Amino acid sequence: MRQPPGNTIAQEAMKAWRITAAIYAVILWLATVAGVVVSYLYDFPWSIVIAAAALSAISTYLFVFLLPKFRWRRWRYEVFEQEIYIQYGILIVTRTLVPMMRVQHVDTKQGPILKRFRLATVTISTAATTHEIPALLEEDASELRDRLSALARVDEDDV
Repeated sequence: MRQPPGNTIAQEAMKAWRITAAIYAVILWLATVAGVVVSYLYDFPWSIVIAAAALSAISTYLFVFLLPKFRWRRWRYEVFEQEIYIQYGILIVTRTLVPMMRVQHVDTKQGPILKRFRLATVTISTAATTHEIPALLEEDASELRDRLSALARVDEDDV
């Protein structure tokens, strides 16, 4: 079996993922509070509200504190002359080889949370699908985008 890819994504990715998860957790907690209000006003069973609060607490812990660290540890990538090797996943580890000759275009994208930490995601498009390498430092993402674009052009010229 092939060795895992050698390059990691930026460590600030964990912070960005935690903030994103916290935003979703706040929405989940607001729904839980709404359940408390509904339960109080309309004699709704409290057992359901308690179960929702427990589920909210467990989800918050998992998605805000625990999973970002595991996601960061698994995300790896490596660029070779003929292919891009990507590995990600926590319980189910996915290893993807993207042939350079299939690459149609390469983009970088950056939302407000990634921008706050000066991170960007590299998006690699083929005819069949799109692959992402998330949360690279802005400079690294730009260099990787340019390198992949150049390698894809060279491979195209060889055909």
